[in-house]
Order: sequence, then C-alpha cells, then structure tokens
Amino acid sequence: MKNALHGNEMKAGIMEWTGLAVLALPALLVSIDLSVMILALPHIGVDLGADSAQQLWIIDIYGFMLAGFLITMGTLGDRIGRRKLLLIGGSAFMIASILAAFSQSAEMLIAARAILGIAGATVSPSTLALISNMFRDHKQRSFAIGIWLTCSMGGMALGPVVGGIMLDYFWWGSVFLLGVPVMLLLLITGPMLLPEYRHPESGRLDLISVALSLVAILPIIYGLKEIAKYGLQMVPALLMLAGVVLGTVFVSRQRRLTNPLLDLRLLASPGFSAALGGMFGITLTGGTLLFIAQYLQFVQGMSPLQAGLYTLPGVIASMVGMFFSPLIARRIRPARLIGTGLLISTMGCFLLTQVGVESGLTFLVLGYICFNIGAAPLPSLSSDLVIGSAPPEKAGSAASMLQTSGEFAFALGIAVFGSIGTVVYRSQMANSIPADLPASAVQASRDSLAGATAIAEGLSEQVGKTLLTGAREAFTSGMHAVAAASGAIMLAIIVLIVTQLRHVRPIGKTQSNQADSITEVAPGATKESN
Repeated sequence: MKNALHGNEMKAGIMEWTGLAVLALPALLVSIDLSVMILALPHIGVDLGADSAQQLWIIDIYGFMLAGFLITMGTLGDRIGRRKLLLIGGSAFMIASILAAFSQSAEMLIAARAILGIAGATVSPSTLALISNMFRDHKQRSFAIGIWLTCSMGGMALGPVVGGIMLDYFWWGSVFLLGVPVMLLLLITGPMLLPEYRHPESGRLDLISVALSLVAILPIIYGLKEIAKYGLQMVPALLMLAGVVLGTVFVSRQRRLTNPLLDLRLLASPGFSAALGGMFGITLTGGTLLFIAQYLQFVQGMSPLQAGLYTLPGVIASMVGMFFSPLIARRIRPARLIGTGLLISTMGCFLLTQVGVESGLTFLVLGYICFNIGAAPLPSLSSDLVIGSAPPEKAGSAASMLQTSGEFAFALGIAVFGSIGTVVYRSQMANSIPADLPASAVQASRDSLAGATAIAEGLSEQVGKTLLTGAREAFTSGMHAVAAASGAIMLAIIVLIVTQLRHVRPIGKTQSNQADSITEVAPGATKESN
C-alpha cells in the first residue's frame, strides 16, 4: 500500500506497520538474550564443565561485545545501508545461536556468545533508524517507537520467565534456538517490507575511531562489572581509568573529523541531550531490579521461575505504560507526562523501602508495578526525541548513542547500587553472625546473602536459622538503601526533564524547529525503494 500524503508529512500504511512487527521481534529477542542466561548458567556449568571464570565470561562477553560495537554499527548502517546491515547482523545472529546451542566446550560457547553480541549490536540502532525512515508522521513514529520499546525493554524482564519454562522442558541449548525462527523471519520478510536508507556523502568509516571506541568502551564496561562483583580493586580501576583516557582521545578525534564516527554536534540540541541524560539516569536505577530478584529467591526462598512470575505484574505494567505513553503525549506535554510518571516511580521506590523479611510481597509487587509503569513514559518518549531530533542521515548514530548510554548506565548502576547494598549488608551483618563460626564461614556470610545461605545449610538448625535470619534482614536493609537511592535519582531526573523539555508541545502539535528537524531529509541523503 502506498503512503498517503497528510499535510507535509507521509502517513505510514499497512506495509510499514507490518515491517514494524518484523523489527520488533528481533529487538525482543536480543533483550531476552541478555537475561535468559542467568537461569541457564548452572546447567551449562555442569554439562560443559565450565569453571567459575568461564561462567562469568559466558555471561559477560555478550554484553561487552554489544556495548563495544553499538557506536560502530550505528554509524556503519548510516553509511552502507541500515537494512543491509540489519540483515547481515540477523544472519550472523542466527548462525551464532545455532553454534551456541550445540557448543561442545565452554570456549566454543564463549566465542559464540561474542559473535551474538556483535550481531546484536546491529539490531537496535538499525531498527530505530529504520523506524525513523518508515514513519515520517510524528504521531505515528512516536507510537511505533513505543511499540518497539515495549518489546525491547520487556524482553529483558521476560528473559528469566522464558528461560525457566524452556529449561523445565528442554536442555540448556534451547534458550539459544529461540533466535533462529525470529531471525529467519527477518531475513525472509525484511527485503520485502523494510526500506533501504543510506547517506552516500557520509564518507569512509574511520577505522582509527572504531578502534578507539572499542578500547575505550570495553575496559570501562569490564571494570564496572568487576567492581560490581568483587568490590573496588586496583586492576578494574586502572582499566576504567585507561578507558576514560582513551575515550577522551576518541572524543577529541571526533571533533576534528569531517565525517566522524560519532557526531557530537547532536548533543547541542537541548531535547537530545536532556532525553539522553534522562535515559541514562533511568537505566542507572535498573540495578534495583537485581535486588528484587535476589530478595524473591534468597529471602522468600522462591525458585527462579516463581520469582520471575512474581515480577510479571511489573513487567506487564511497564509494557502497558510504554504502549500508551505516546498516545497520552498527544494531549499532554511530554515533560509533564514524564515528570508525573517519575513521581509514581518515586512512590514505588518508597513502597520498596517498606518491604519486610516476613511480609514483604505485597509492598514489593505494588512497588515494582509503580516503579515500572511510572518510568515507562521516559524511554518511550525520549527515544522519539533522540531519534526525531537527529537528521535522517544521522539516525543510526543517534540510536547508537542512546543504546550505548544505556549499556554504560546499566553497568554503572549494578556497580554503584551493588556497592551500596553490600556496604549496608556487611555493616549490619557484623553483629548478626553467631559466635564460634570458622573464619571462612564468617567471611562467606559477610560477603553476600547467597554465601550466608550456603553456610547456613551446613550448620545446626538453630545456629543456621539465626545466621539466615540476620543475613536476610541485612540484605533487606541493603535493598531499602538502594530503593531510596533510586528514588533520589528519579527526583533529579524530574528536575532535568521539566526544565529542559518544558518547551516541547504535545506530540503532533506544531513546534518551532522541532518538526522541521524531524521531517526534513538532509541534502544528499537517499531513500531507496524495496
């Protein structure tokens, strides 16, 4: 169906909306793949004989490669064609999924996960950039991004649930085979439903910038993850410092290049920078969700699948919020909608501080629902602001900045919030460990709730109960501190959004400069037919 003219904009038809469905499924898959490994890892460790270091790499290498290649892939799509890059990435993702599912060794699985991460880096920026090309009408594009985000953000939360179901009926490799039919569908329908777009005057890819981006991002992400797991240590801190130095060199080079890998001029737009900063802050609070998952499993004693089911109401709330936010924003200014939503999230953080050891499920479920549904308008509308405020030839680069910022924020949130929770836990546990325990048992009990749970199983019933009660109370106190910190961040984001985006009118209303920057095709850009 041909597009119909609507004013000065183009209305999307059936083909574009069908194409959106094809784009949303890979986004759902990539985000599920980030979290599904949490449940599969114990089975993999037993079957492949992976030691603790190898298990960490099986988990982390996907996120490392995804974060490291987002900037490169986003800009590469602008140069060689976004549909072409997406289809290449989809092919690689499908092949790597099969390799991962039938891996015969830990090393083979680590290599397959690395390829999955690189291939996954083509999906998000290419998808968001293609959506900006397919949906020229501001209202339609905002709604389309909301649907895409519903899949992308919801997939990570659904990962443990999907993984739990798959592992109940099949072997661990089945969690990887989820990607095969989805990517096969993309490869078959993509050439027919998705437009091609590239900017022929964007120049050659600067390989030095590519190398600098990798050696800057990867050490920082690695250092943050190591600090989150083991606390502040010299090697991770030095790696992060090296990454910051190399990142400074990368930024300096981008400012000098005529055709930079990352166009930093996009940050000059108040809407772009505020939306990017808001997304960084909201993703930073994602570390709170790890405490919720551990509370359900280690304090309430649930299985991973049961814990996943208890988080489903919050997941559904998040998906509903992201779906309807673009529709509500047609009548309410985005700053007001986002600010009101974050106030609800702040209330959710307060409810999480009321969670107790014995009777905390009601507060936890309600708090998680408020946390998610209140946060939903920010990613839903900010993504549209980020992509919409960028020129069409820079949409891939803008999308990669958004995704890379999210990867940094999530890793930083785990490290910072993990440290806050650990400090509170260890401080409270200092007076809760029974006397006469061996030094190794004392150390393990002070390190984490999981360690205290393991130690308690080998003690007498009374002593074990005393240790476990103290550990659970200490962990819950740590979760309270993390929830309070998340609430403070929410309030800071409200100030940023309200002050910087107060000029933005409801979606679809005439806005000075904004509509032009969204709909005008830059000179020299080409939009190819299918």
